[in-house]
Amino acid sequence: MFDQPDDAVERMARHLRQPVRIDPALDERVMRAIATLPTPVRSTAGVAWSWLTRPRRLTLTPLGMVAAAAALAAVVLLYRRGPGPPVLPRTDTRPFQFVLVAPRATRVSLVGDFNDWDATRTPMRRVRATSSLWSTLIPLAPGRYRYSFLVDGAHWRADPAAPAARDDEFGTPSSVVTVGGS
Repeated sequence: MFDQPDDAVERMARHLRQPVRIDPALDERVMRAIATLPTPVRSTAGVAWSWLTRPRRLTLTPLGMVAAAAALAAVVLLYRRGPGPPVLPRTDTRPFQFVLVAPRATRVSLVGDFNDWDATRTPMRRVRATSSLWSTLIPLAPGRYRYSFLVDGAHWRADPAAPAARDDEFGTPSSVVTVGGS
């Protein structure tokens, strides 16, 4: 009873061990068919991507390394300095001074609608080196602006000398200033 399946497996193994005969002209037919295929057209973007992603060997001389390090240092210094005060259109703007008393602060930034709430765009300066009074002067066009002071990069403070703004969805204390037209 068990001899029959073993016999079937043995017959299949013998059949599979026999050499396969391949037509000698097969290679020639396949190569002819490949030669008649149209050449793929590569787009300009594909060629550019291929050129950009191709591995390259870069060799720097010591002078080249110094130049590359100087360029990198210049980029880092420019990035760390950040942009200056916001540049608003000159038409119908008025200088507006913001002042905060913060005796223990090491840095203060003015953030608001006028600078996209970006703490790096409007840093405030101490009035004197030993003073606790921080100030900045920025041009503002007529309108209503929400703003706040960011002390030491972590503490939000509303302006005690200005009306408080209604609470926003972030729970940040802020104030409102209205600049009149001419």
